[in-house]
Amino acid sequence: MRYHYSGIFLALSALSTLPASLQAQQREQATDVERIQVTGSRIRQSELEGHNPVQILDRDYIDRSGMSSIGDLLQSITASGSALNTRFNSSGNFGFPPDGGGVGAGASTVDLRHLGTQRVLVLVDGLRWVNESSASGVGGVVDLNTIPMAIVDRIEVLEDGASSIYGSDAIAGVVNIITRQSQNGAALNARFGQFTKGDGDQGQLELSFGGEVERHSFFIAASFFDQKAVASNTRAQSSLPYPGTGNALGSAAIPAGLIDFIDPNTNQRQALFPTSSSPAYDPALTGCERSDNFSCFSDDDRFNYAEYNLLQTPNKRSSLFAQQRYQLTAQTQWYLRGLYNQRKSTNQAAAEPLFIGTANPTNFWADNLTIAADNPYNPFGFDLVAGGEDPNLLMLAYRPLEGGPRRFEQTVDTFYLSTGFSGDFIHSDRWFNWDINAAYSTNRAEQLNFGSYNARRLATGLGPIANCQAEAGCVPLNLFGANALTPDMLAYIQPVVRDNSENTLNLFSANLSGELVSLPAGELAFATGWEYRKYRGNYRPDGLTVAGEYNGVVSSPTSGSYHVNEVYAELSIPVLRDLAFADQLDLSLASRFSDYSTFGSELTSKAGLRWQLSSQLLLRGSWAEGFRAPNIGELFGSASGFDAVLTDPCSAPTDAGIQANCAALGVPASYEQPNPQIGIITGGNRELEPETSTSNNFGLVYSPEFASQTSWSERLDFSVSWYRHKLKGAIQALDAQTQLNLCVQTLRDDFCGGIQRNALGAIDNFSNALTNIGKIDTSGVDFDISWLQPATDYGQLRVDWRTTMMNYHRVFDANNERQPRTVAVEVNNSGIPRFSSNLNFNWGNDILNASWTMRYLSELTESCGRAASFAVCQNRPETGKNRLGSVVYHDVQFSWQTDELLSGLQVVIGLNNLFGKEPPICLSCTLNGYDPSNYEMPGSRFWYLQTRLQF
Repeated sequence: MRYHYSGIFLALSALSTLPASLQAQQREQATDVERIQVTGSRIRQSELEGHNPVQILDRDYIDRSGMSSIGDLLQSITASGSALNTRFNSSGNFGFPPDGGGVGAGASTVDLRHLGTQRVLVLVDGLRWVNESSASGVGGVVDLNTIPMAIVDRIEVLEDGASSIYGSDAIAGVVNIITRQSQNGAALNARFGQFTKGDGDQGQLELSFGGEVERHSFFIAASFFDQKAVASNTRAQSSLPYPGTGNALGSAAIPAGLIDFIDPNTNQRQALFPTSSSPAYDPALTGCERSDNFSCFSDDDRFNYAEYNLLQTPNKRSSLFAQQRYQLTAQTQWYLRGLYNQRKSTNQAAAEPLFIGTANPTNFWADNLTIAADNPYNPFGFDLVAGGEDPNLLMLAYRPLEGGPRRFEQTVDTFYLSTGFSGDFIHSDRWFNWDINAAYSTNRAEQLNFGSYNARRLATGLGPIANCQAEAGCVPLNLFGANALTPDMLAYIQPVVRDNSENTLNLFSANLSGELVSLPAGELAFATGWEYRKYRGNYRPDGLTVAGEYNGVVSSPTSGSYHVNEVYAELSIPVLRDLAFADQLDLSLASRFSDYSTFGSELTSKAGLRWQLSSQLLLRGSWAEGFRAPNIGELFGSASGFDAVLTDPCSAPTDAGIQANCAALGVPASYEQPNPQIGIITGGNRELEPETSTSNNFGLVYSPEFASQTSWSERLDFSVSWYRHKLKGAIQALDAQTQLNLCVQTLRDDFCGGIQRNALGAIDNFSNALTNIGKIDTSGVDFDISWLQPATDYGQLRVDWRTTMMNYHRVFDANNERQPRTVAVEVNNSGIPRFSSNLNFNWGNDILNASWTMRYLSELTESCGRAASFAVCQNRPETGKNRLGSVVYHDVQFSWQTDELLSGLQVVIGLNNLFGKEPPICLSCTLNGYDPSNYEMPGSRFWYLQTRLQF
C-alpha cells in the first residue's frame, strides 16, 4: 500500500525500548524471566529462537575467524553476496557506477542474498550508521571500514526482510553491530601477519579500558590498523590481464604509441607504431616490410595493463571510541557514545592511456585535436587531424609509462556522536521500557589522483606551434616512441586532481515497549515508536574535471538532501500455549509508515508465526513487505562518464543477420573495435520511485532429546530456513553489455536509443542512466547443524556447519528481458555460487584452544568472450564457456592462555588458506584474472600472530 502525498506527520508521545541497548541482561520482569531484544524485532522476548532467522557472530566467532575487519568477516558468511573489499583495486578501473555513489575505493561493504549492498541495512547498537563517502560520488551504502573491530561485542545478522521494523534499505536483511559497553580494567591486543610469500603485511594494535563504579560504566578503545599493498605482478596467475591468453586481449594503448591513420598523400590506411625514439616516416612504404623505424601493429603488441594493478590495496585505519552509561535513577539511564575513525587508502592502475581520434572516442579535446605538421616531433610531415568531417588520424593510442601509474589516495574521516535516555516504569502492574535517542554522524572523503592528464593542454601541446607559444608554460608534446614525454612535457600536462565528497546523517527516535493485556495463552506484547532522519550529501570534483579538461572520466558536482518521518507499531500475540502439538503458538504483526520529502509516503507490513510444537521442534515463518527509497546519489547524481570493458557485436561479425543489423546501424563492414573500453554516461534520476519487495521465510529448528545431555552430546541442533525475495522496480541501469547486444540483435529503440555511433562505426555516446528497471526474484535454503560435546577433563569440542543453497536468481529489465546475472554464472566481476558452506571444528579448555574452518564455494561458469579460442577456456571451448572450479579454503588457529601474568595473557597463531588454494582463472574479470568478491587472492596463504594482555 502506498500513499503519494507529502506533508503527513504522525507523532506518538509514547517512548520505547532503546534500540541501541541490546543488552544480554535486562531488568527482570514480573515473571522473573530474562527478556532480551534481538535484531528483527523491537519487542523484548525470553525465547532463544524468535520469529526471525538471526545469525549471531559473537566475540569468540570473531576471534577465531582470524579476520581483522568487519567487512571481511561478514563477506565470509554463507548468506553473503558480492561486495567491495580491499582486494578490489577500484579507482581508475571501474569508473563511476550509475548510482552516483562513486567507486567506494578502499571501502568494505556487505551484501546479503546477492541482492546488492544498497539493500542491506547496517545498524550500530540499533541505530543507523552514516553512508560512505568515496570522494567520487555520494554513496548509498555503509563502509564497514569506518567501524573498528576493536569496539565490537557481537554482530547480529537478520537474514530476512525487515522494512516494517527498521524502514528503508532492509530488503535483503539487517546487520546490527553491537558495541562493547563496559570492560573490567585495561586490555592490549597486538597482531601481525603476512602472506607466506613475505608481503601484504598487516599490523594491528588495540588498547581498551573500561570499568563500572556504582551507577556509572564506561568503555574506551583506541585502535590502529595498517595493511600493506600486494602488487599484481608478484603473482603468476594475476600478472596477465587474461591469464593464459598472453597480451592478445590487452590494451591497444601501448608505450610506443599506436597510430591508426590515413596518409593523405596515398590515401593508404595504416596502423603503425614507432620502433625508435626518432622515427622518420617514409610515405613510399605502404606495407609491413618497413625500414623507417615503424612497425605494423598486431595483437601481440598489445599492452599488459594488469601488471601495474594491485592485488591488495594498502589501508590504514585509526580510531578512537568511547561510551559511557550513567544510572540517573533506579529506572532511568543516560548514555553518551562517540567515535572518530580515519581511513587512508590507495588504489593504483596502469599509466593512464591517451586515446586520440574518433575510432576510440574519449572526450571533446582528444576527439577533435590536430597534431600539427609544424610540431617538431611529428614524423609524418603532414597534419594528423582527429576531428572534423574528413579526419585522417583515426586513433593514436599512447601509454605514457614515463608519467607513472595512476595512483588514487583517499583520506576518509568519520565522526559519530549519539546520546539518549532509557528507562522503565510500572503501570497497572505491568513493566514498560522506553528510550529517546539523538545521533549525528558524518563521513568526509578527499581523493588525490596522481598520474592523470589534462586533455585540453594535450591538444594545445600537439597542435600548431603558434598556439602552444601563446600559452604560458606550454611545451610541444611528443607521443611518437616509448618514453617520449620529457619531464617538462609531463609538468605541463599532468595535474594533481583533487575530489571531495561528504555524507551526513541526523537522527532522532523515541520508542516504547511493554505488555498490554493478559490473554489465555500469555501476554500481548507491543513496541511502537517514531524516527526522524535527515540525509545530506555532496560530491565536489576537481575544477579540471568539471571543465571537461580531465582526460579520464567525466563528472559533475552532486548535491542533495532529503528527510523522512516514520512511525511503527509491532505486536506479539500469543495464540496457544501448553496444548498437544502446541507448547506455544505466537503471531507477530508489524507495520511502519514512512513519509519522505522526495517521493511521498510508504506503508510496509510484516506478519510472522512462531509455532513451538514441543521442546524439540520449532516451526516459524514470515511474510514481509519491503521498500528502498532512492538515495542522494541515485536521485541527484549528475551526469558522469566512465570506460566499461565491452565487446562490440559489430566488430568483424561473422553472422549474416548481425552483419545486416550492424549495417542498418551505420557501421561500415570493415569496422573492428580497436579497444575493449567504451565510454559510458550515467547519472541520477529525480523521477525515481522506491523499490518494493515481498519476502517469504519458512523454517524449522530441531533439537532432539536423544542428543541432549547425554554421554556423547550435550546439545545437537538442526535448522532449515527457506527464503524468497521478490523485488519490483529495482533501481539500476540496464547492464551495458546486455543493452549493446540487444540493440544489435533487435534494433529496438528502447535498447538503441541511448547508443550513438560516429562515421567510423565506433560508439561515441552510450547513455546508461538509472531507472526503475524490471524485477529481481531470488530464492534459496539455509541449512545449519550445531553439535556440542560434553565437557571433559581434556576440553570440549564444538562443531558448526552452515550451508546456503541458491535455488535461483532471476533478473529482468523493464521489457521483461532476462539479464545475465543468475546462479552459478560469473558476470561483471561477481558470481553467485549454487552452494556456499562453512564447517568449523573448535576444541578448547581453560588453557588451549584449536580451531579448524573449511570454507566451500561451488563452481561457476562464464562467457569466454574474445578468449573463446584459447585453451584456457576450459569448459567446452566450442561453447565459449569457461569453468571456474569449486574451491575449499582451510583456516586453522591455535591459542594458549594463562591468568598467571597480570589479569590474563593469550597468544594466538593462525594460518588462513592452509593449503594455498589458488582462485580459478576468470577471463571476464576486468582486473587481475580472478573474482575478488568470492575468492581469496592468488598466493594467499596468510599467517598471523596475536597477543592479548589484560591488566
